[in-house]
Amino acid sequence: MIIGILKEIKSEEYRVAMTPAGVEVMRYSGHNVFVESGAGIGSGFENEAYLQAGAEILDTSDEIYARSDMIMHVKEPMPVEYKKIRKDQIIFTYLHLAASESLTEAMVDSGSIGIAYETIQKQDGSLPLLIPMSEVAGRMSIQAGAKYLEMSYGGKGMLLGGVPGVEPAMVLIIGAGTVGTQAAKMACGLGAQVYIVDSCLARLRQLDDIMPKNCITVMSSSENIRRLIKDADLVIGSVLIPGAKAPKLVTRSMIKTMKKGSVMVDVAIDQGGCFETSKVTTHQNPVFVVDGVIHYCVGNMPGAVAKTSTMALTNATLPYAVEIANKGWKRSMRENEEIRKGANVIEGKITFKAVAEAFGIDLCSVSDMIQ
Repeated sequence: MIIGILKEIKSEEYRVAMTPAGVEVMRYSGHNVFVESGAGIGSGFENEAYLQAGAEILDTSDEIYARSDMIMHVKEPMPVEYKKIRKDQIIFTYLHLAASESLTEAMVDSGSIGIAYETIQKQDGSLPLLIPMSEVAGRMSIQAGAKYLEMSYGGKGMLLGGVPGVEPAMVLIIGAGTVGTQAAKMACGLGAQVYIVDSCLARLRQLDDIMPKNCITVMSSSENIRRLIKDADLVIGSVLIPGAKAPKLVTRSMIKTMKKGSVMVDVAIDQGGCFETSKVTTHQNPVFVVDGVIHYCVGNMPGAVAKTSTMALTNATLPYAVEIANKGWKRSMRENEEIRKGANVIEGKITFKAVAEAFGIDLCSVSDMIQ
């Protein structure tokens, strides 16, 4: 199979879908790899490194799309790419279709096979290709929040951990999955007073056992969020429903009760965001203010630490990419339920329930498409 690695074109996205080491593994497995010129520079990988690993460097994305059987991206295809996607071509990336009707329509119209990183799922319910980027984003959310609490960025001028004789900031984390847990670790390590809310009691029990004493677990409810958010200096939104739009758990009326200069970081923004007031921002223009509260809603947070993120992502995606390349998409989906769950759109049919429900489109069974 011919694998195409694109240069990311989303604003300030410096990651790349595969490291040179990943290319070497692909070549060892008998596959050819095309890499768009300059694709790895933002992550610290020059063209020469890819050439040494056995890749062929192509000058344009047009060539990559035209000549590749499987396209590997980091972020979802941008509008300028929609017409480049070919019938029967595999698009293997973070698709986030439920958050974009135009992209969903484009994928359907193309007749391609869209396999989404974010919906590949193991038997235990974990999301192996989302976990590494969630780990990065969770840790980054506290760094970003701490920065924007500084006076020079419009914040209230609070140090997360306080100092002796001065109480620390209060951090509210909504969602105790990978992002929320990593955020809590960072915030607790800095000495903040951390509240983490989730609807899963078993998960809260687990965190209560392993987290330090400055992390307090609370059952998620509108009442509890409404009560806690009034005193929060930093709020992290880390709610995820695999492949679906994030629920709006923080309303505008709740935000109105927050203290001026507080900060909100919506890590769920890729799936539409979990704050009612959220809208996608970029690394270049990362924040906006609503009711005196600073909102940080960057849609590709891990892109700011591209080298770490690219290496972590390749570690996770490569085994699946090799299997798809070795077996083809139909056989790999028949034999591997995890890859089958990654199927979002196949040959013009929506095959992931949450995407179909988001736009009122008929759902087609993956099993019917892989016979």
